[in-house]
Amino acid sequence: MAAAVLLLLLLAAAGPGPGRADAGRERRDALREELLLSPLPTGDVAATFQFRTRWDADLQRGAVSHYRLFPKALGRLVAALGVRELHLALTQGFWRTRYWGQPPLQAPAGAELWVWFQPTVTDVDKAWKELSNILSGIFCASLNFIDSTNTVIPTASFKPLGLANGTDHHLLRYAVLPREVVCTENLTPWKKLLPCGSKAGLAVLLKAERLFHSSYHSQAVHIRPICRDASCLAMSWELRQTLTVVFDFFSSGQGKKDWSLFKMFSRTLTDTCPLASQSKVYVDISPKNKEKELLEVSPPPTSVHEAIVQGDRRTYAVYDLLSPSLFNTSRSLNVQLKWKRPQDSSEMPIPTLHAQRYVGGYGLQTGEICTLIYNTHPYRAFPVILLETVPWYLRLYVHTLTIITKGKENKPSYIHYQPAQDRSRPHLLEMLIQLPANSVTKITIQFERALLKWTEYPPDPNHGFYVGSSVLSALVPSVTAMKDMDVEQSPLFTSLFPSSDGSSYFVRLYTEPLLVNLPTPDFSMPYNVICLTCTVVAVCYGSFYNLLTRTFHVEEPSRGGLAKRLANVIRKFRGVPPL
Repeated sequence: MAAAVLLLLLLAAAGPGPGRADAGRERRDALREELLLSPLPTGDVAATFQFRTRWDADLQRGAVSHYRLFPKALGRLVAALGVRELHLALTQGFWRTRYWGQPPLQAPAGAELWVWFQPTVTDVDKAWKELSNILSGIFCASLNFIDSTNTVIPTASFKPLGLANGTDHHLLRYAVLPREVVCTENLTPWKKLLPCGSKAGLAVLLKAERLFHSSYHSQAVHIRPICRDASCLAMSWELRQTLTVVFDFFSSGQGKKDWSLFKMFSRTLTDTCPLASQSKVYVDISPKNKEKELLEVSPPPTSVHEAIVQGDRRTYAVYDLLSPSLFNTSRSLNVQLKWKRPQDSSEMPIPTLHAQRYVGGYGLQTGEICTLIYNTHPYRAFPVILLETVPWYLRLYVHTLTIITKGKENKPSYIHYQPAQDRSRPHLLEMLIQLPANSVTKITIQFERALLKWTEYPPDPNHGFYVGSSVLSALVPSVTAMKDMDVEQSPLFTSLFPSSDGSSYFVRLYTEPLLVNLPTPDFSMPYNVICLTCTVVAVCYGSFYNLLTRTFHVEEPSRGGLAKRLANVIRKFRGVPPL
């Protein structure tokens, strides 16, 4: 006993060693979860989940060995491959900006991945390939199909959203798989990255059969470095998992716009995630009618929050799940909204910036890609960066590029074009275009369809070939002046794209993906030829082989058997000639 006490005293006097000092440092990590419910003008309801994990640690030096809230799979991936920023989105459907308004977080249809690497990475292409393969295994997606034929290096778009020391675009990689289908096998690993999984907190509402029975579904993962405090002397890492889903209750609810958490998710909120430092539900109750009356929700919210989001002043009913008084009256929270009068209808607001895209022309030899960009601001003009990524089998004629605004030619201030190489890389076109106030800008460019090899066609070639969405990036002028807010205190849906000043806000939009038909051979003809050839070969070769290998024998007539000899003996006695 005395020896054990002496050993403890010696260890205490010696103090912590180098390894113990590193383990004893306080690595603060915090989790915030948030749900935003927004009634849309068309009667749909948009639900946006955000789970933000902030970790005050340095992942790049590889000194982290213990993970508490931050997923170890993503943390080791960032440290091993030298990732500075990572943005992955898996989307099913298309966000209709013209009718639903500006989304909090928009992504193109299919799979989108763009990554900024550290300057210490020597071979960016190799790290990019390894990263896409690892992410393909983590999220059970087809990201392993990302290669040089669908990867581009933008020069003006996709600037870093986090803390960045430089913007060398050679460290950026961007790829889109518009054909990717999102289903339950992608949602399950996404939920497993949450600290509480889907067992507690807001994640209990993530029921797969309800989420995929919707008009729009998008799940994303964003990793970026941020400032630890206002002085920005230290760096922290932020992981933001977002999920946006749009439910169509107006058509499925017999013409009623009323909704509730149970109607949307078939579940209610019963408890909070014990690891979360903040858990809130925001409901947009901004006026939707001419009387400018706020919407009424039940049960009564714990507080009301006013904010300027994307240039509009909005009012939100806030339910703080960590408030002790919220679950005192009932064991579950089921937020409901019922419209006062049946004739209440939302005015269809027109977004300041929206776009659409389609394919023109006729035949299977040439065509035309048309993009329409709308600026509905009554008196403010602003520039927009347009990014076009076109596969190599659509050969663009750059000399046919035209930009028309109000009947006049609109010359871009900046243009960057990287021609495609057959079976090696796609076309990349970036332009900085000035959009006049209250105008429609039409951008057209002609292309020629290439004839692929018969082994390069997919199993369903007559379905068509997908072309990724165009990307629009702009600082849209705000009608209402915005104030700078503390990122840690503001809602999560307002802090992913912080505004540089109070007069504008950043918007990134995606157009529709295109479906283009290519000259397709008749794949049934080889089958017919094979059948006919096999039949001819079988008949001709079989007969010829039979003639060559058959052996002919001459059979002599036999003298007959016992019955014949007896008959001849009898005929002889009778004097009749023998048989």
